[in-house]
Amino acid sequence: MNEPPQPAPVGVILAVDPDRFAEVVEALRREGLTVTGEQPILGTLSGTVPEDRIPALEAIDGVESLDRELTIRLPPPDSPIQ
Repeated sequence: MNEPPQPAPVGVILAVDPDRFAEVVEALRREGLTVTGEQPILGTLSGTVPEDRIPALEAIDGVESLDRELTIRLPPPDSPIQ
């Protein structure tokens, strides 16, 4: 039996209530976030999650913002495109 393909994970950066950091991070993990970096004092973390789970993460009490990671590619310094 073939299962449907899983959505590809996307990188996200979150700001959470620093006073409840551990509690909020645990709730995020239960909703499918794979944490790749944490800064508890600042209340920020990064991770990956299937795109369809983003609304569930945003709905968690203590999540202040969630943004997708962006990759900016700059041309090399000697490129004619500036």
